[in-house]
Amino acid sequence: MERHLLMRLLVGDDEASVAALAALRADATHVVWDGAVPAERLAGIYARRIRHTRRKGIETLGLERAVQLLGRHDKLVRLGQITAVDRAWIFMLFLTEDGGALVACTGVRQPGEQSPL
Repeated sequence: MERHLLMRLLVGDDEASVAALAALRADATHVVWDGAVPAERLAGIYARRIRHTRRKGIETLGLERAVQLLGRHDKLVRLGQITAVDRAWIFMLFLTEDGGALVACTGVRQPGEQSPL
């Protein structure tokens, strides 16, 4: 997916979407993979990640919100990823199957990285 199209999808005012959009504007790398998976399955996977990141003290943005939104989305989703230029943050994007809308977004600070958003 082209950068400018992805930027249009990140119009939300939640902290993860705002930070992901800022990273894209700062030349972050991005990818949106082909294929789609059930949102419910991802909700379960990312619910476990909440517990993992809390246990390890890893900073996240919007992870709980993403799990809630995925749990309510009863359709397939495509995955995308944005990696900040300094690699301090990785953002996961959950898009509708056709890639036309953002379902949820979450960010995870990479362990050992100290750069601010």
